[in-house]
Amino acid sequence: MNNELKKTLKPMQLWGIIVGMVISGMYCGWNYALAVTSPLGFTIAILIVTVFYTTFMFSYAELSTAIPHAGGPSEYASRALGKFGGFIAGFSCLVEFLFATPAIALSIGAYINFLIPAVPAVFAALIAYGIFMLINCFGIEAAAKIELVVTIIAIGGLLLFIGAGAPNVQMNNIFGGEIFKGGFSGIFSAIPFAIWFYLAVEGGAMSAEECENPKKDVPKGFILGIVTLVVLALGTFFVTAGTMDASALSSTDSPLPTALEGIYGAGLLSKAMSFIGLFGLVASLHGIIIGYSRQGFAMSRAGYLPKFLSKVNSKGAPVYSIVIMSLIGMIFVLTGETAVIIVISCFGAVALYIISMISLFILRNKEPNLNRPFKVSYPIVPSIALVIALLFLVALTISNLSTISWVVGAYAIAIIYYFVYSKMQGESIEELNKEIDVETI
Repeated sequence: MNNELKKTLKPMQLWGIIVGMVISGMYCGWNYALAVTSPLGFTIAILIVTVFYTTFMFSYAELSTAIPHAGGPSEYASRALGKFGGFIAGFSCLVEFLFATPAIALSIGAYINFLIPAVPAVFAALIAYGIFMLINCFGIEAAAKIELVVTIIAIGGLLLFIGAGAPNVQMNNIFGGEIFKGGFSGIFSAIPFAIWFYLAVEGGAMSAEECENPKKDVPKGFILGIVTLVVLALGTFFVTAGTMDASALSSTDSPLPTALEGIYGAGLLSKAMSFIGLFGLVASLHGIIIGYSRQGFAMSRAGYLPKFLSKVNSKGAPVYSIVIMSLIGMIFVLTGETAVIIVISCFGAVALYIISMISLFILRNKEPNLNRPFKVSYPIVPSIALVIALLFLVALTISNLSTISWVVGAYAIAIIYYFVYSKMQGESIEELNKEIDVETI
């Protein structure tokens, strides 16, 4: 085993990984927002979030082409803010991904349970998680090919849903009824679920080191990816909300099949939607495993995590990082609390976004001569992304006070770990240097 990743990805495969990481958010999870706000309120939240992700991804494309590294945000922050900043960015990424994956796995379990009621949702979630953990151990080339196939099927499923549901949309379902439900507080509370439409899109940056030509391939994959996701997110929301009562929509774990069942009755179409929906969920589960395993690999290689996590097998897969991180994710599957897990994942994501945009500004001043094959419209676009990300942090904190203590506790433990581990690493280096001096004498 060594610690070098193989460069095999092409732009289309990177696009597949980016869209695949996110596409499960179209199939479920976002609909829980309608318990706290109206469809109109959620429309406002979605539009704000869409503006953010569009500006963020253009900004992120500059970082990832200038620094095509498996660590992605941890590497950008390390160069801009030092090792501690790099560690916090990497930890935030792990919080985002390691909590997103159990939520997706639980949704897979819910969809399987919809198709086969005799199979418990949590059991199905764990089996699916285990299968794709093993698939990832066969290397990025095999993983990317599988990701591309399931992503294309998942996109086809969303287009089928939009096509079948659009003729039955009733605009009064979106713009009528209790349109001020929850007020501004409700819109704030809905933001994590709007983020869920796009959560983990930045994970493509962790695959930049494995691209054949990252300077050209990454911007193509990123821009095509965000355009694809914006179209699918808006289409999915308006068709689902336009064909279902908001209260019924907020209480289901499988909104798309439920919407079709309400239109056409329980039958082949709703069952087919559940089956295709599994491909969307699988695409995200598979893609995010790629993302967090590369983050763990890169943080290990940089000295933030134990060294064995940066070892790769003969297929070029960071197998120890894949397995250890996945086992941690499986523990959270056992909680069964999908909505809470989504909120915690969003906290990690927002922290990551803020650190990444701050890193972009610092690097523009600190390393003005850094080769930037793709340049964002500076400073307007990254400024918009940073301001909205700070708004997200305020919204998440105010609307989730019961959850914030868990997040603060996790970051406190991480910071203590960083300083203790850094001290141990420093002592190990000093001891090694003393041994070298003795041998020299």
